[in-house]
Amino acid sequence: MRYSANHKMETREKLLASSAVSAKTSGFSTVGVDGLMKAIGLSGGAFYSHFSSKDELFQAIVERELAHSLDRLSGNGVMDSAKLERCLKQYLSMNHVEHPEAGCALPVLGAEIARSDVQVREAAQTWICRLHDGWAKVLGSDSLAWAILSQCVGALVVARMLVTPEVQRDVLKSSHEEISRRLAERQSD
Repeated sequence: MRYSANHKMETREKLLASSAVSAKTSGFSTVGVDGLMKAIGLSGGAFYSHFSSKDELFQAIVERELAHSLDRLSGNGVMDSAKLERCLKQYLSMNHVEHPEAGCALPVLGAEIARSDVQVREAAQTWICRLHDGWAKVLGSDSLAWAILSQCVGALVVARMLVTPEVQRDVLKSSHEEISRRLAERQSD
């Protein structure tokens, strides 16, 4: 059976998208190659025509998902303080807590990235630094950009660890209020 010229590329994209959702909802290490391929209707053996290893797939997922996060959180290259505030409000939301598959990869994959090989960590660093640089330009401060980025990711991790929606909302609200206070102080300087 002959496949179209785009078939391999389309299959690879399906595998990346499906594997990213799986990784962001259940963790990457929990699903084997056969399970990842079964999710897109193919046999495990077909995996190796797209990636040489599961680690290579994870690196591709990290790069893809962090690129998507950068697009969402940097305003597609056009960022100002009002747009940053809207991004922060969306990031620190119950919708983001309840739908990890549709949100930022850092809160859900951060620990797995930290345990990965240097190539994965370098890829993550590239995208995280791009996000930081964009925010630092808007904020006029490298350290404030790192602090806000870290607080956002940490708040989401903590909120997702909790069971009660009211407590989750408190974590998100407190973090958002503290970040907003820091931003207001920065603007009044």
